[in-house]
Amino acid sequence: MAMLTVGHRGVMGVEPENTLRSFVRAEREGLDVIELDLHLSKDGELVVMHDADVKRTTDGSGPISGFTLAELRELDAGEGERVPVFDEVVDAVGSPLQAEIKDTAAARVLARTIESRGLHDRVTVISFHADALRETREHLPGIPIVLVAGRSSPTAPERAEELGAGMISLELEHLDAGIVKRGHAAGIQVISWTVNTDEELARARELNLDGVVTDLPHIKRAVSSAA
Repeated sequence: MAMLTVGHRGVMGVEPENTLRSFVRAEREGLDVIELDLHLSKDGELVVMHDADVKRTTDGSGPISGFTLAELRELDAGEGERVPVFDEVVDAVGSPLQAEIKDTAAARVLARTIESRGLHDRVTVISFHADALRETREHLPGIPIVLVAGRSSPTAPERAEELGAGMISLELEHLDAGIVKRGHAAGIQVISWTVNTDEELARARELNLDGVVTDLPHIKRAVSSAA
């Protein structure tokens, strides 16, 4: 089976991350799944941004939680793009989505949106935070969930099994064949971030990974040409 390709914050290597422009480009480039990050604004809206602070990716500064959505809309998120909300991404692209909960408080709001919009078959909820995944499952028992891990990748297969996650998304630097083998033995798919070079893709193949998370469109083309 062909290796899954996940567009990281869209295709953030060539477009402003976590913007509609980046997500539309990821879909156009053929990435199988689009990954995005979620926080809550001051007025409780599901805001698509990676950091808890707006400074790195916009022309503003301060915590997302300190801005209303209307205030966030005033910011430039790169090349004139505005900070999107989750609903806008759902409407802008038709691809499957991996929605990463950065702020555990967003779990309930995301679950409510998935329920109200009937997105159960299109959205996978992912997080580093076990509590966010547990809460998601409480509200949406059948929703697919993914445990994300960096340095704690070695213990991820067992933690994912306990949570009922069908996939783990692990940092390539902290990944080895033993972790992948334990994941697969438990019936859990293993993907890795962030794979941006031919060497990293070769390593992912060597590890027998089920997929890769990438910032760059050429990785999708490399995966497709080898399939």
